Amino acid sequence: MKSLIRRAWAGIGLSYGQKLYLLATLPLVLAVVAIAVFVASQSRQAAKSEIAFLEDELIAAKKAELRNYLSIARTAFINIYGRAPPGDKQAKLEVTRILSAMLYGRDGYFFVYDYDGNNLVSPRRTEMIGRNWIDFTDASGERLVQRMIETGRSGGGYLTYDWPKPSTGESARMVSYVVGLQDWQWAVGTGIFIDDVLTTVATQRAEVEKRVQRTFLYIGAITLAALLLVFTSGMFINIRERRLADAKLKKLTQRVFDAQEEERGRVARELHDGISQILVGIRFALDNARRRLARGDKAGAAPSLDKGIEALGSAITEVRRISRDLRPGVLDDLGLGPALRALTDDFRERTGIDTEFSTVVFRNRLDQEAKIALYRIAQEALTNIERHSGASRISIDLRGHAKGATMRIADNGHGLPDEQNRLGPGLGLGLGLRNMQERIEQLDGTLRILSTRGPQGGTVIEASLPLSHMLSPGDDAQAKQEAGE
Repeated sequence: MKSLIRRAWAGIGLSYGQKLYLLATLPLVLAVVAIAVFVASQSRQAAKSEIAFLEDELIAAKKAELRNYLSIARTAFINIYGRAPPGDKQAKLEVTRILSAMLYGRDGYFFVYDYDGNNLVSPRRTEMIGRNWIDFTDASGERLVQRMIETGRSGGGYLTYDWPKPSTGESARMVSYVVGLQDWQWAVGTGIFIDDVLTTVATQRAEVEKRVQRTFLYIGAITLAALLLVFTSGMFINIRERRLADAKLKKLTQRVFDAQEEERGRVARELHDGISQILVGIRFALDNARRRLARGDKAGAAPSLDKGIEALGSAITEVRRISRDLRPGVLDDLGLGPALRALTDDFRERTGIDTEFSTVVFRNRLDQEAKIALYRIAQEALTNIERHSGASRISIDLRGHAKGATMRIADNGHGLPDEQNRLGPGLGLGLGLRNMQERIEQLDGTLRILSTRGPQGGTVIEASLPLSHMLSPGDDAQAKQEAGE
């Protein structure tokens, strides 16, 4: 055996020193390989943990969104359900109509099954309505409809399964939230497809795998060039790549957290500056009334109780305002027209400024992004008018036309400062007006601002959207509902 090794060394044709160096560096090569494998394994484990955390957070956000949608739906029909006896067919028909009209996004809708398995509401798959699906099984053999009904019977919960996506017709992963209307023996639910979440997670996994593969290539190339450089630089590259992978995953996760915290901070400020102070006043008034009642001074307690009740009404109004500012439910439930009408009514009552809203029936309906953009522009415009214009009259007009849709907001206030008019469209505008312009430009629309200074002046803001943001024509009932008629 020893003679065989000697003949092998002699056949290589290396000097003694070179052979000695090769023997000395062989453990170093093995150490470099072992370290490379260890670092890659650790990178995969760390990335796997971060990706799993990100997936859980994204799905949790989807589930919270589902609960919000179902809460909005319950608000829409709870009065009908609460007053109707179990056998009231007219009330049930009215609730099914309400749920059938509550579509959101490209694929969102509400579904209803009675406890016998009959489908009552399925607006995006109308062929399912009126048929019994109690024995329906999915690809895994699970009786899906029966599982939904059992979930509704038990008080409600989440379900995850594969279901055809209405916008593409292809099967995709879906998370649903189902609750039961026990008096009517209905299972009511809605779902959100999470294929985008799964795609994001798969993309992140693929990117991590590519980075690990690149790491091995770096180490191999450097090893061929110089073993010492492999040992010193290879470790640095592996650690650096691991840190980059961790930093990118953390940054992606942090973006989700930052968006949540920013919204929470704004709501917290609203609650602290408004609701908290009002509630402190209510507590003081009620405490004062309690002390007076304890002393037998009923006449003296009455003003404090009246003051507390009045402050409580203010707190309720403030909560509704905060809720509406976050996301007006009427915008999702009924459409842009009713949402703008409610916005102008509230503005008129709060400020005393004469505010009018007019619209016409749309031949086509606006998509969700367009509705949100126009509503936020109207919100921003009314805020600016209240703060800066000194106007006594405002008119808002919304209508569709051959080129798309246009919203026109006019007031009889002081107009914009001369320096802003001289700078031209989009230049020198305040933050509120810039926000309007950015919103409308993201949708390929245009924003025109015309202003005249002086006693007979005023400002006109005209936001126009192209036909690309108008959905296909719906039936007359839907069109009228979008227009607020």
